[in-house]
Amino acid sequence: MRKALFILLASLLPLGLGAQAPAQEDPDIQYASTLLAPGSKAPDFTLGTMDGRPFSLSSLAGRKVVLVFWASWCPDCRAELPELKAMHDAAQKDKVAFVSVSFDRGLDALKAFAKDNALPGVQLFDPAGKKESAVGAAYVVKWIPSLYLLDEKGKVVLGTVVAAKIAKALGLDGRGTAPGELCTDESCALPSSR
Repeated sequence: MRKALFILLASLLPLGLGAQAPAQEDPDIQYASTLLAPGSKAPDFTLGTMDGRPFSLSSLAGRKVVLVFWASWCPDCRAELPELKAMHDAAQKDKVAFVSVSFDRGLDALKAFAKDNALPGVQLFDPAGKKESAVGAAYVVKWIPSLYLLDEKGKVVLGTVVAAKIAKALGLDGRGTAPGELCTDESCALPSSR
């Protein structure tokens, strides 16, 4: 009888363990593990603004920088926009700069989205796109959105795919929108590009 009871309890044990709710996994584990490590020197780059003027990251020396890699066609990028706007509004403008690098397929798409959505900070356009971007490669951007917080000396403080983590690192209150399935080249491609 004891043996039968033991076998019954032993067979129910896995069911009890499987009934527990799984812990919510940090999206950075899957999507940000290859981003530049904290303490790394952030690569300098120059890209054009929406009006075609050259802009260099190094021009922001002495300020913290929130650097965002994104595209207007990416649903998760758009989902992070309220968080980025809230951070931008709460940050001290003389101490923190916001720079976004767009991988949109055309400058007109970026301009239209920026006009309709009042994007915060400096908006840069990388005509190479995500797959061919030298800037994206230097920052090891494999998923969008990818975000970095850089310190005043141009070193990486944090690389993440979650804007709320940048807000927390800046000491700002953020609403935080954890992305679901982040945009890869395939998952967020426009229908015409598939």
